[in-house]
Amino acid sequence: MLTKKQLDLLEFIQKRVARDGVPPSFDEMKEALDLRSKSGIHRLITALEERGFIRRLAHRARALEIVKLPDALQTKLDAASGFNPRVINGDRPGNRPRAAQSLETGGAIELPVMGRIAAGVPIAAISEISHNVSVPASMVGKGEHYALEVKGDSMIDAGINDGDVVVIRETSTAQTGDIVVALVEDAEATLKRYRRNGNTIALEAANPAYETRLYRDDQVKVQGCLVGLIRTY
Repeated sequence: MLTKKQLDLLEFIQKRVARDGVPPSFDEMKEALDLRSKSGIHRLITALEERGFIRRLAHRARALEIVKLPDALQTKLDAASGFNPRVINGDRPGNRPRAAQSLETGGAIELPVMGRIAAGVPIAAISEISHNVSVPASMVGKGEHYALEVKGDSMIDAGINDGDVVVIRETSTAQTGDIVVALVEDAEATLKRYRRNGNTIALEAANPAYETRLYRDDQVKVQGCLVGLIRTY
């Protein structure tokens, strides 16, 4: 169990990484936690490292990496960002789809899995159906939906892992902070957090190992917004 100061520091580091792509400096941590010296920050970081929440990386400036977050903090950050997906645990589907369109059956809806989406560097745009997956009707709500299998680890700090199946609501618009399927230059698709600043679109990873990528607004088309995910074991 973490102390309040340890939790406060972990939250501050996570927010700065999400915003800037790099962890804060020790001076910034000291100021944020209102500590008198950096030695207190060193002790807090050591405690977080010993508990497996962060990792120090050798030979890199500001070399901190968040490994995991406590459930309470992850829930708080998800709520603040507007992302609160429902996670469904299930078996990996093994059958080919009977049809490409959604089919409602009782309390579940079958969605087409439209291939794989990169949670890392963009990959080729996705258009082929690989199989269907069942999700609760209450998850998808109104509108058209589809599913994609996640490839890569750039969204792990948002709770999205390699191999997860994400449920996407089709839309061509998004709000800043939404996690979206973005089509880049009509050729490559990626799953990222969407941020707009004037005519510039930032596609932001949730993993400090990946850089935020900036594009002109005419280079990016939103293909849908994340509403939930399915995790298999």
